This record gives sequence, C-alpha cells and structure tokens, in this order.
Amino acid sequence: MASKGWQHPYVNIFKHLKLEDWKSSTKEGDVSSYMNKTLKCSVFSIRGPVPANSYILVPKNSNHSLGLIGRYFYLLFRPTPGKYFVVHLDVSTKENQVVRISFSNMFKEFKCTPTSLLFPFLCGAAKDSVYENTAKSTRQGLMGPAPPSVRWTCLMLDLQCILSVYLNHCYNYLKSIKLCANMTVKNMFTSDLLLDPGVSFSEAKLMGLASSQGTGPMPREMSFPLPKGSSWHDFYDYIRFPPEGTKLPFDLIQKGNSQPEAEFIASQKMPVREEPRSANISKPVQDRVSLIQQIATPKSCLRNKIPLVTNKPQLGVVSNYQKNGFHNDGNHQQQSSCCGLGLLTFRPPCGADDGGAHVHLQPDDRFSKDGEESKEEFVCAHIPQPVHLTSSNGKGEKKLTPDPILRLSRIIGFGGATTKCALWTKSGDAVVYPCHAIIVSLKICSKQQSFFTGHTDKVSALTFNGNTTLLASAQTGSHSVVRVWDYHQRNCLAMFRTHAHSLSSLSLSYSGGLLCGVGKDKHDKTMVVVWNTRNVSKGGEVTILAKAHTDFDILTMKVAFFDDTRMVSCGQDNIRLWRMRNGKLLSCPVNLGEFHSMNFTDVAFQEGPSFNQCLDDRTLFASSRNGFILEIDYSRVVITNVRKLLPAQQRNADCREKMTLNTGPGISINCISVSSSFCCTGSEDGFLRLWPLDFSTVFLEAEHEGPVSLVSVTSDSLWVLAGTSNGAMGFLDVHNRVYNTLMRSHTDAVLGFSMDGIRHHLTTASADGTVRIWNTDTLQQLYDFVSEDSPCSVAFHPSEQIFSCGFNSGVVRVFDIPSAKLLAEHVLSQHRGKVVGLAFSPDGEYMYSADSEGSLALYNASVEDHSVIRVVCNVVARGTERAPDALAVSRNNRCLAFVGPSEYIVTIADSRSLDELLHVDVSILDVGSPRLDSALKVCFSVAATEHLLVATSANKILWLSTKTGRLLREVSKVHKDQCSSLAVSDDCRFLLTAGHNMLKVWDYNMHLGVNSQMFIGHSQPIRQVSFTPDQLSVVSVGDAIFIWDFLAYPVNSLPSSCSPPKLSHVSAPQPAKPADEVWLSKGMPRQSAPLPSTPLPSIDVSTLDQVDQNALDSSFSDDIPSALTVPAPTTNPRPAASFLKVTELNSTSPNDICHIDTGELSGKKPVRPNCYRHFIPRFKISTAHQAPVAPQPGEECVKLKAVIGYNGNGRGNMVWRPEQGLFAYSCGCVVVVEYFHTGRPRHLQGHSEEISCLAVTNDAQMLASASGSSNSRSLICIWHVQSGTCQNTISYHKGEVQSLAFSRDDRFFLSAGDFSEPVVALWSTRTFQLLSSISVSGPIHDLAFSPSSASELAFVGSQRVNFCLIQSHGSIVDLKVHRVTAPVEVGNVEMTALCYHMDSILFTATNRGHICSWDVSTHNCFMTWEANEGEIGVLLCRENRLLTGSNTRWLQLWEVGAVLRMKPEEKVERVEASGTGMVVLAQEIMLDGTTVSAAFDSTMDMGIVGTTAGTLWYINWSDNSSVRLVSGHKTKVNDVVFSSDERHFATCSEDGSVRVWLVPSNELVVQFQVLNQACGCVCWSPSSSSDKACLAAGYSDGTLRIFQLASTEMEMKLHPHRVAVTSVLYSTDGHMILSAGKNGLIAVSDPVNGATIRVIKDHKGASVTTIQCVKEQCKKFGLEGNEMWLAASADRRVSVWAADWSRDKCGLLDWLTFPAPVYCGDNSPPPSLAAICPADPSLVVYTGYGVEKELLFYSLAKKQITKKIALPYWATCFSLSSVRQLIAVGSKERVLKLIKSSSGRFQDFMLHSDSLQKCHFSPSGRFLFTVSQNEILLWQVQDF
Repeated sequence: MASKGWQHPYVNIFKHLKLEDWKSSTKEGDVSSYMNKTLKCSVFSIRGPVPANSYILVPKNSNHSLGLIGRYFYLLFRPTPGKYFVVHLDVSTKENQVVRISFSNMFKEFKCTPTSLLFPFLCGAAKDSVYENTAKSTRQGLMGPAPPSVRWTCLMLDLQCILSVYLNHCYNYLKSIKLCANMTVKNMFTSDLLLDPGVSFSEAKLMGLASSQGTGPMPREMSFPLPKGSSWHDFYDYIRFPPEGTKLPFDLIQKGNSQPEAEFIASQKMPVREEPRSANISKPVQDRVSLIQQIATPKSCLRNKIPLVTNKPQLGVVSNYQKNGFHNDGNHQQQSSCCGLGLLTFRPPCGADDGGAHVHLQPDDRFSKDGEESKEEFVCAHIPQPVHLTSSNGKGEKKLTPDPILRLSRIIGFGGATTKCALWTKSGDAVVYPCHAIIVSLKICSKQQSFFTGHTDKVSALTFNGNTTLLASAQTGSHSVVRVWDYHQRNCLAMFRTHAHSLSSLSLSYSGGLLCGVGKDKHDKTMVVVWNTRNVSKGGEVTILAKAHTDFDILTMKVAFFDDTRMVSCGQDNIRLWRMRNGKLLSCPVNLGEFHSMNFTDVAFQEGPSFNQCLDDRTLFASSRNGFILEIDYSRVVITNVRKLLPAQQRNADCREKMTLNTGPGISINCISVSSSFCCTGSEDGFLRLWPLDFSTVFLEAEHEGPVSLVSVTSDSLWVLAGTSNGAMGFLDVHNRVYNTLMRSHTDAVLGFSMDGIRHHLTTASADGTVRIWNTDTLQQLYDFVSEDSPCSVAFHPSEQIFSCGFNSGVVRVFDIPSAKLLAEHVLSQHRGKVVGLAFSPDGEYMYSADSEGSLALYNASVEDHSVIRVVCNVVARGTERAPDALAVSRNNRCLAFVGPSEYIVTIADSRSLDELLHVDVSILDVGSPRLDSALKVCFSVAATEHLLVATSANKILWLSTKTGRLLREVSKVHKDQCSSLAVSDDCRFLLTAGHNMLKVWDYNMHLGVNSQMFIGHSQPIRQVSFTPDQLSVVSVGDAIFIWDFLAYPVNSLPSSCSPPKLSHVSAPQPAKPADEVWLSKGMPRQSAPLPSTPLPSIDVSTLDQVDQNALDSSFSDDIPSALTVPAPTTNPRPAASFLKVTELNSTSPNDICHIDTGELSGKKPVRPNCYRHFIPRFKISTAHQAPVAPQPGEECVKLKAVIGYNGNGRGNMVWRPEQGLFAYSCGCVVVVEYFHTGRPRHLQGHSEEISCLAVTNDAQMLASASGSSNSRSLICIWHVQSGTCQNTISYHKGEVQSLAFSRDDRFFLSAGDFSEPVVALWSTRTFQLLSSISVSGPIHDLAFSPSSASELAFVGSQRVNFCLIQSHGSIVDLKVHRVTAPVEVGNVEMTALCYHMDSILFTATNRGHICSWDVSTHNCFMTWEANEGEIGVLLCRENRLLTGSNTRWLQLWEVGAVLRMKPEEKVERVEASGTGMVVLAQEIMLDGTTVSAAFDSTMDMGIVGTTAGTLWYINWSDNSSVRLVSGHKTKVNDVVFSSDERHFATCSEDGSVRVWLVPSNELVVQFQVLNQACGCVCWSPSSSSDKACLAAGYSDGTLRIFQLASTEMEMKLHPHRVAVTSVLYSTDGHMILSAGKNGLIAVSDPVNGATIRVIKDHKGASVTTIQCVKEQCKKFGLEGNEMWLAASADRRVSVWAADWSRDKCGLLDWLTFPAPVYCGDNSPPPSLAAICPADPSLVVYTGYGVEKELLFYSLAKKQITKKIALPYWATCFSLSSVRQLIAVGSKERVLKLIKSSSGRFQDFMLHSDSLQKCHFSPSGRFLFTVSQNEILLWQVQDF
C-alpha cells in the first residue's frame, strides 16, 4: 500500500478485506451473518454473554496493519437491545505510537491514559418512544444496556480530532478494529470526506456539495434504505464525535440534534488533496469574492470563533484613507486598489481597557463636499465605556484621582430614537437594547447592566448574528454611523459611515458575514447597502458588497437565517424578496393582489426544525397596520393564507370575548415573531398575543400601557420579549404564564430630579407629563403620576416620605406617599408662570418655590398643609433657563440663594423670612469683557467654607463669599457650552458641573495641574446633576437617568452623611384581586384589565415591581415577618384630580397577621437551643467586600476547577437523586453539583456566606440553597440544575435558614428560620412569592412535606410537633396548624428531626435519642422507643426501614414494618416499644463524625451520608460497607502545596492531619495523623519521582516529621524548635530542611540524620511568616552560592541569604526593614509576607502592614524599591506565578485578587465565606490553591 490514492474517496473495509472469507480477518464466539429485513442486505451479528469472548477482529494478524489513512471512521451498526457492546480501534500516530480508542455502553465514565481513550456510549431510542421521552426529560441519553427500541446508527469518529484534543498527537493511520458483542454490523469504512447520511445525491447536487469540497452524501453501498418522501433521521440515528458546534459533552458519545450534519455540510467546504490555486487579485477583491462564494448556498448553524482583537489605537481618530497608508494582516496594501474600490479599512484594537477615551469629531468637509456624497468611507477606532477625557500640560503635573473618578453603573431608560430594537442573546440570559446613545446589555437574573458606548447620537437600529457574538448598531442623524461590536468583549471592531441618513434598519446574517442596512440618501430616497463583515472579528476589512436605490418604501429588512444571500423587506404597499448574486442586489415583489395598498410593518420567517430545510417549505409571515397577517410561500412568492386581527367583541363592561382572526375592522399589528411552536404579535391596542401556528385562537396574551412596538422570542421559545412605544420593556414567561417588567422609562426629556437618601428613591419630572418615583437599587419604577398639567420640578423632603412637584401652570402640590394623600395644593395668584425652582430646607422645616415670572414663595413644611408663609414678587430673574434648580439652600439652613431680580444679580436671602441679605452683581466682576456676564446657576458649598458658587453665561464658575459677596476665585472655560447644573460634595473636595451633554468632575480647590475629568454618555443636554446623599454615586438626567459610581471615596472612609445600609428583601404575597382589575404603575387599578382570551388559567400580565424593604413604615416590628399588600382598589380608576392616586405597598397583610401568635412574641433575647441539629454558622470576624471588581463572563483569568471537601458544619446540605444521577453538596458558599453518569462537577456560585442547607425538587430540575447574609437577612438561591443558573433569590428570614423542603408535586416550597426568628415560610415554586408564614415561640429544627399529599406538612422544634394543612381560598393560601407537645415519656426534650412513613405515620426524634411514632390523622403519639444514647439529628424512612443518625457517630437501620400493624384506630394509651419486638435494629455502622445529612434510594439499600468530619460516605447496607466519596478537613487548613511534578498536593490542618491528594481526580491518597498537635505548615521534597517524594510537616510542639509517600510511613521525626513551627521548606537540592519557629529562630536541618546544622537568630523575637528558596547563582550579588533564600517575619523585616549547603556556606545578602505606624486595630496586624519573583530572582516582592496598603518590588541589584502596586485592603496571603506575571492576593475581605504585575490590571473573585489565609500557585503556574478556614478551592489559571 505504498500509494494512498486508492483510499479516496472512501474505503469499504468489509469489501476490501473480503470479510466473508475470514482470511484477512478473524471471528471468535457467536458471530454469524443473516439477511436483515430492515436494511434489506446481509449483516453480521455478534452475540455473547461476555463481550470480550465474541468479536470480529481486522486484520487477522496483530503484526499487520490496515494502514487506512482516512480521517473519518464510519461504523454502521445497531446495539443489541438489553445488552452491552464494546468497540476497540487501534490507531497509529505520527510519532509511531499506537493508541487504543474504545467506546462501550458499559463504560460509566471517560478515562484517558497516554495509550488509551475510553468513551462511554449512550444509546439512543426510537423516535417518540417512551425511552426517547425519558431521555429528553432527564436531558441525557440512556446509560447502560441499549433500550428495546434502539435504532440502526451511523457513527462517525473524527480520529484526527480525537487524538489532537485528548492526547495532543497527530493522527497517522488506522491500524486495527475489534468489534465485540453485542451488536449487529452492516459495514464500516474510512474517508477524508465529511459525509451526511441524511442527504441524498440529488439534494447534494442542489446544495453544491462535492468531494472536492470535502463534503458529500453517503455512498449508496453504505447508506440505509429509506421510504420515499421520508426523513432519514426519523428512522435512523447519526452520531458525530467529537460533536462540533453543539453543547454536547466531549467525554461521552451520544446522539445530538436530529439533523446534525445537515446543518454543517454546506458551510464546511474544506478542500481535500487539492493544491490551492492562486490568482493575482487584490486583498479587498479576494475578500469580496470569498464572501460571495461562502454565502452562495444556504447554511444554518454557522460557527464563529472568538475574535482576536489587536493593535488598537489609544484615541479614536477619523482617518482619510488616501492620506494614510494602512497595512492589514502584515501585508502592505496598494493605495490605488483600496481607494479605487472605496473600501472601509479598519485595524482592530488591542489592549483596550475600560478607561479609554472616545473622541467625537464634528462632521466637516471631509465627509461631504459641495453637497455631494463622498466616494470614500472612514473608520473611527472605538474606546469602550462612557467617555472620560483628561488632558495634561506636563508629565509631572498632578491630576485629579482616581482616574477615572466616575464609572457608569446603571441607566434607567429604554428607546430614544426607536423602541423597536431589543434583542435576546442566544442563551436567553440577557437582553440588549438601546437607551439613546448607549447600548445596554441587561442580565435577566441579576439585573446587572453592561454598556456599549461610542455612539454620539441616538441608536436607531440593532442586530445580532446567529450566535450573538457580533452586534451591529447604527445611530440616527444626518451622518449615520454603523458600529460592529464583539458582544462578549464589548469591543468595537469596526465603525464606518453609511452614506445614508435616518438609518432605520439593520440585519446581520446568521454567520455574521453579511450586514444589511436600510436608510435614506441625500435625496430622501430609500437606499439598501450590504457590507462584507466576514473578517471583522479577525481584524479584516469591512467592504461594501452591493448598494441599491429604490423608490419603494422599506420599513423593515431582514437577512434570512437559513441563507446569507437572501433578504426580505416590507413597507408601504410592498413586500419584496432580495438576493445577492454576482455582487448585485436583486429583488422581486410578492404578488399582493387585493392587499397591495397596505402598510406592512414587519416580516418574520418561521423557525423550522432544520436549517437546510428546502426553500419550498419556507413560510414567510408579514403583518400590517390594517390588522392583516399574510402567510407567503417563499419559493413561489405568492400569498397562501390571510388572517385578520379583530378587536374584542364587548358583551358587557366586564367581559371580553376570545380574540379571533376573521373579517371586520382590524387592529394594527406593529410587530410579529414566529417560533417553531407559536406566533406572537404586538399590536397598537397594547396587547402581546401568542397564537398557535394555525391562528385558530389566542392561547396567551398580556396587555401593556401603550402600543407594543417589538416582540422577540427566545431560541427555546420559553420567553417572549415585548417593548412598547411608551418606553416599557418586559418579557412573558410562557411556561409559568407570568409577565416580568424589565425596564420603564420616560418618553421625553427628564427635566429634573430629587433624591430620597434614606429609602434610595429617586423622583423625576419629565416633559412627557409624568412624575415617576424609582428605586435606585433595583431600577424599578415604584410610582407613576400622570397629570394634564406638565410637571417641571420636583423635590423630596429630606427625612419624610413626602415630595413636592411644581407645574407649568405655577401650581405646587405636595404628596404624602404612604397614605397616598395630597397634602397640599397651592394655586397662588403670584405664581403665574412655570415653577423653575423647588426646594426643601435641609432640616425639613421650610419649602421654597420660584416661578418664571419672578415670584418666590416660602412654605411651612412642618405642618401637613404646607401653609404659605410669604410670597415675594419680582425678586427672581424671569425666564425658564434656570429650571429646575433655580433655588439653592445653604447646608446650615440659614440662607437661600437665587438669581434675581435681574439676570446679572445674585441674591442671598434669609431662608426663614426671605429678607434680602446680600446682592452681588456678577456683570461688573470682569471689567475687561466686551459683554455683560449674567448668572445662570447658584450652589452653596458646605457651611464651613461660606462659599456660594455661581455659573455664568461667560462659561465661568465664580466662588463668592456668602458674608461679603467678594469674589474669591473663578474658573473660566468650564464647558464648551453654558453650564446647566452645579453640585458640591459633602466634604467639599469635589465639584460637579454639566454643560450640554458633558459631565465634569473638578477638584474643588483647583490646586492640581489637571483639575477635572470629563465624561460623555448623554445624547441630549444634561438638565441636572447631583451627588447622591450617601456620596457613593452621581446622578445625571437629560435624555435618560444615568447613575454613576463615584470612585473617589474608599468604602471604609465615606463622609458622615452616608445613608444606612440597604436591606435586601423578598417579594411578599399579593392579595387576591378581582379578575377584571390590574395595577397600573404601582398605583390605581384600571377597568380594562389585560385578561387572557381563553379559558386557560389567567396570568397577571402587569406584575408589580416590589417596593424596597426600607420603605416599610417604622411602626412595624422587626420581629414580625410582615408581607406587603395592596389596599382595595377604588371604584373610579381616575379620580377627579389631575393625578392618579398611588399607594406604596408597605402595609402588613391581614391574612398574615392573623397567623402570628402575639402571645409568643416577646422582647427577650432568643437563646440558642441545646442540640446539634440546629445550624449555627462558624464564627467569623471577616466581612465580605461590597464592591469587588468581578471580571466579565468569558474574561476570567482563573476558573474554579475543583472544591476540596464538604462542609460538615451544614445541616441537610447534601442531596442525592439516584434515579436522575444527581448529587449535590455544599462547601463554604459554593454548591457542588455532580451527575454520576458524567462525573463532571458544576459549581454554583451565588452565596457570600456559609451555606446551611439544600433541597431539590422531586424531578431534580430545581435546587434550593440557603445561607446567611451580611445584611442580617438570609439568602435562598433557586437554581436550575441543568443550566446551573440562578433563577430566583429570596431574602426573608432574619437569621440563618434551618431547613428547606419541596412538596410532593413541587408546587410549594418551605423554609424555616433559626432560633433568632423561628418562622416557617411557605412559597410558591412558580413565582417564589410568599404565600403564608407561621411564627412560633421556640426554635424550629426540621420540617417535611407529606409524601402522599402536597397540602400536608409538619415541623418540629422545642417540645412540639406541628401538623400543618395548606388551605387555598382563591389566591389566598392559608396554613392551618395543630401543635402537639412531646409525650411525657420522653420528658422535656428538643424535637430534632422528623420523617414520614407512607401516608399515615410520622416519626420524630429527640435530642435524648428517642423515636416517637405519630398517627398523622389523629395527631396522637402511639409508640416511643429509645434508639440511641445521644441526640438523633437525621431521620429517613423508606418503605419499612428507618434510618437514624446521631452525634454518637452511629448510623442505624431499623425495621419498622410492625409499626403499621400497631397503629391504633382510636386514641389509646401510648405503648413503649422497648422489649416489645415491634421495631428491630437491623444494621448499624460507625462513621467518622456526627451525622448531619443523609440521602438514600427508594429501598434504603444504598445511600450517601455526610458527617461533621467533612466526609461524605457511600453506604451499602447489603454488604454493610462504606466508601469515602468526598473528604475534607474538619478544622482550619493551615497550608496547601503542590508537589514538584504536580501529580499530588498536600494539605495540613489544626487537627494535626497531613493529607495527600491525587491530581487530577482530587482523591485522598493517604492521611498522616498526629494526635493532640496542630500541623502549621507542610512542604514537598524537590524529588521529581513519586517513589522518592517526601513530605516535611511542622507541628505546634516544635517538631518536624518527614513522611515517605511511597511507603505511607513516617521516616523521621526532628525536634529543632521549642515552639510551634510556622514555616518549613526543603532547599532546592533537597539536602537541607529550613524551618522557622514562632520565636523567630530559623533552623537548618539534615533530613538524612535529623541533625540541626545551623540556627539563624537574626529574626529572633518575631514570628517568621515566610521562607522561600530558589536556585540562583549569587555571584552577581557579590556572594558565593548556588541558592538564594529569604525569610520574612512579623516585625516587617525580610532577610535574603546566599547559600551553598554542600560547602556549608550561608551568608546574608540583604536586609530589608519596612516602616509602619503604630497599629491600633482590635486584632493582630496584617502579616508580613515576602517572595522572590520567579521570573526575575533579583526582585523581592513584599507586602504587610505599613503606611500604605501596597505591594512593593525591591531590586537586590539596585538596592531600592522599583515598583509599587496599590492595594485596596491589607493582604493576608499572596503568591507569585512562574508564568504570565500574575500575583494572587488574598484578604480579610474574602477577596481573591489576581493582579498582572506588569500593568496593574486586576480581577476580583469572591467564592470564600471567610477571610483567605493561604493562596499558592502550582510550580507550572497552571493552577492556584486558595484556602479559607477548611475550604480549599482549586483554580485553573487562564490567559489574562
């Protein structure tokens, strides 16, 4: 076989070897051939009870080789139902190494060795069979034997990819094949072609598939027979491995999508064995031609690689291509080629950070000349984040710090230029939408916003590619600009002009290789432009493929998702189909017939089941303003069906008929979206409607407050996004029938705002005629006030829940929010104009208002009616330009300042009487100015400064003395335009100014070289700007509401005016509402309720935004868990006054109050119960950092790889569902979820405190975890198990959560609080709203639902058993409780645990070891027995077996079947079981600790048990065995280190144990235990051989112990210290051991004979914290030695030594002492830590307590500090990586900070529940360990 050409295009292996002759192959066992009726051909059957004994082997002789070089191996076979099979492939690599690839359905997990790969095989089932449904419900294949309905399968293995991915080898050829029982085989073959069995030869010809392109159909002799007109995938299975382009796991072989290869064939045109042909074509032309070739045929699931962005300029520039010779991809371009084609050239950015700058250059002649369109297009580099510009005149000048000082945090707003653009990400976890000039990405679960900034005008269009990796956006205006973004990196990849204005539509192709835009040219003619964006993510050019002008109106244009060359558009009187062909854009109209005169609003394709569906089957839907929906046959371009949306027929005022599509006057349909399951429409009447695809009737609808302008369905059809023209956006959860509001916004400019600092509320007045109140923490709208009179200014009372509003008519109204009462309405004859100023005095005693006609009014705010004290006319300058903050009140409540009586005069008046105190004429302050200067804005500084700041028309800010009026200081050229607002920080350090759409932060004293920083984000003039009362944020309003993080203040040094901490809360239950009412904007009900139009259960489509817990009235007791309710609605939805009445949702529900036992509520301090079952968190002195800098998803430099250990301090914090293979437990604040069939753990991250308990639903789809919280409210997270996402959070219980449980039908969810607030809460699992709660007098220890009835439950506590019944009355859910005391036989006990037996018996346990049996129906205890001497904390019952776990470490199994026969029918005397033989102790086993959690299968034969020792045990009662599954340390871990070969790592802890773990399985290999001593440190010997590897550990008694890993024995015990050993390390050659004691002495010991060679006393008196050795020649430092080591001690001293131990030399190289002030903290000072830099041993890195929190880099060569890196907090540990220049720093604030030492760039990670005490990089730098208490996390280091 010297020539390999004969193997192309494929090799039929059976035919090639003549298998029937068995000369070149062999068979063994039961192997036979027969005629298969299904395939209509001869097949081979391999059968046998043992697969290895029956097989077919090719070739026959193991010395021979098949020599098949085809990349893809195809096997046509069918596994035998109910049996196992095995297949072995021996392949040879380029290195002549033979690797065996095996797969079988008997393998349980993937295994990999250098010479073998073992893959589990999951058998698929027949379509629509019960086995397939089971596999779908569990979202996995069928593990184990093949199901009875297993189908014939075509398996394709990519041998080249398998070897490359798993073993990093290059594939050479296939050597041999062994097919083992049990299976039926048709054939097998190899090929270099990627063949699809589902594509026929005729289809392949139509698709243009050919072998020269690396693709093609399956050969006829290899194909399976198929009935005519049928789908191949309906009869057979196709499996490709590894699965490409899917989310299937890569460690097992299983069936993917029903049509996998058909989705990729057309797009994967890989030339095979064909030399590339070259042509002399310029690069731009090549790009254009290649794109046309690429999109010439339909393709579906195009995969985009992660774009690589490089060479980003620092500032955005507009470049003329003719003036700059650009280079692309390293090749010089000819100017003539590029310019002649008018191409867009872009060099993608690199190394951009969030603090970059964006420069917007005004349009000039470079864009257009003499009114003609320019033939050139330009590119502007992009810088992310809101613009921050600073300038400096010299390098040494001081500037305002930090830089930047503002960071855009949140935006309240949606829309701007359009409300028709909002997009789902492919995963459905985020929504992307425009807010004026900003593009916002909003995470659905966390509500976290991220921003795409760079547009200088309002964004008019958005579009995603199919994988949502590329985002394109366009801005409106005469010079429209298009930007293309990398969505995940938030980088702008390209920016270019469009030669169009009013760009209204954009559409990216599925692959992202083509962008289509529609706009108007200079002649106002519709223009369509198509760009080539295929290479934009790789740094390539953006070129124009085609451009077309048309007279047809185009409102919407979309690229077909199934074919990049096809588009469809609609508009006035037309629907057109477009296609790119030969560089031209061609179109044809749809024959509309009688519907030709309609205004079509939107078009949509039905999302079919496959991307390569024939065009004949494609259906296009179009909507119109007349209410018609047209179905169009795409291939024939004709209308096939027409339907019309009719208004509801009104039977009466309260009932509306079901919506239908029929004849009559229609409702305008604004938008349409079609999924594979349903069609959704948004209409002018405000309804979002969901239809079946036959449009028979509406099955779900939701009403909005305005016309629905957009609808969009997620890829999984579970959520429907809707936006309205009045700026609201939300989504409908189709499955749960719940509507969630994401964002509301003003529809016009925001005129002014005011802050309520106590409750974190913000009130705004807008030109849209509304006043709205927002929660600044959640961004939710709380109230919406609508008035016929336009509001213009607002002001919050400084302490009460009162706000005032001024109107254009001059009316001033004051509202009390809790009572929804209009306190005052002042219609003053003197107030004749618009209210331009409204303010309260800081003490809340007075209120002031000023109007545009010059009047000024003073009100008494201390009385309810806010009576008028005085009105003065003609004192305020006339006009509206000073609104909304024309008045300023001094901080000491004494002075009121305003501009007046003329625009040149500033007046300071007495705030209590309005008597004038001072006049200042600002026009005479600058005598040299040719124009008179007038005053615009006034603002008081803090009272101590006696400053009044005045902004003038000459663009100046004046500092005036409030005593004398003297000019103290002035700053000119403040803004390019006039200053519109001023604000001064509370500490008088910073000044805020706003001018036009720019915001500036200034140094108040103007002492710096660069005194300001400028920020751009608004697209319209900023109306008002201010600091928030807590000084942590800045608010600016104009086009929208921007909330910026103010970064000048460290968290621990805020001004004294900071507001109290915010409390998280849980959504409380809502009372029942009449079916015809729904709440509008937190306020009044309206009669036109958004009801579903079908008999299906109705949904609340206007879900209320919950009110902040801080808004609750202070009269409510903190000890009473109150719910939020809504008062009964009034009859009239709109009262006579111009405002809708509103009510804040802050009253306690009567239904909940009736359940509170007031006699049980006392003021006594709760006492911790005396039982171990009650969870008590570990004592912590650390507090979680509140503002970590978390990296963006996908940008993390480390990812959590493993969690070592189990939290034995938890209670019920382990769950196991053997039916689904789900296993989950907690360690610290992380939940570890494992599926046994995959073996891959998933880590759920959402808690910041120690997790106390877990619970899982019965279908194992939802997991609940509970923990405490730093804000005194516990946190319950609800997780979707499959995706690992947090679906909901609950913060309700005051203390810790003791227990969680789901009902039998998973409808209800229970949680129990701890002894500090013993409350049982019942929740709905559909909405996770609180349904009811019960408060009891004593602690609650355990709770459970009845296994037979979802409405029955029980919980136990101090001396009581509580039987509960759930009763529903409409939407009101009630808990009926019957409390029963413990039987007298057991005495005064704590009832600690409970479980149900069947449906009639309840078992409870006590802290004295008793078990009580209760009759559930009569609530009587009929039997007790003493089961244990200690406390029983775990009870579990399955069938007739009862499991008990106690603090005596005994796990016991009882036979309790006789208890059923003993249950009395009526109440009888209780029976003692001891001695009666009614219960029998069947088995027992002693574990390593107290039992805290247990989960068993349905027969109680096997299960998993958790103990306080941090161990999870697998228990098998059949053989009375136990196996350790997960183990960890019980006490604090003091050290963790990797071995030099990284095959093992070792840990040591306070309990004296040293444990060795295996990598990568993280299994415990051996444990060395020393009793009554704590192990403080551990290290590995430098030996590279595992057989010679040793461990040295230091103990609290001053001893060192050396352990041999191979023999698992202690080799030697040394005693070099008299005090505890704090650090130990081998020398680099392993000949010495260096150890340090708590007294500062360092001992050098011989590990061979144990002798102490040397004692170093230089650090005596201070504990040594660090010892480190590196191999380094020390001659360059002036000393002899081949090793350098250092020691750092607690007194901030570091010694560096040069040593040559073979010659007994050790000399001091350097001595460092770091100064520090006296430490005055309550605890010990931060440790002194030092390390030698791995990359440069001449550098020593130090951190510790000092003058500043920082990392110091000390050069041993230069004898000086060469670099400093500032830290936000003191470090408790740090480690240096040997690669990537990474530094890991841990802190008491629980933050792991990863720092790039070269740039200072960092990322924060918070996954520990307490302060970090250790962090260590592995020797290679690939892994990182972090330790907190007994929590050990292993991270994998990635590129940073």
